[in-house]
Amino acid sequence: MKKTVLLHRGRKNEENFQIVSVNGRSWKIMKGVEVQVPDYVAEVLENAQMMADTARRYVDRMAN
Repeated sequence: MKKTVLLHRGRKNEENFQIVSVNGRSWKIMKGVEVQVPDYVAEVLENAQMMADTARRYVDRMAN
């Protein structure tokens, strides 16, 4: 099954794509463009975003 994902564009010094690898297969996913990916690739991207959000909250909490 496929899902549509949209990765937010990064800063000027960041790549305009994200590479995701699952079980030896890799996908180069463009940022700022809606793309169709297998549901398990979308799950990896969702998990990565959740972990980035968790890390950001931790850093903010430690800074205050």
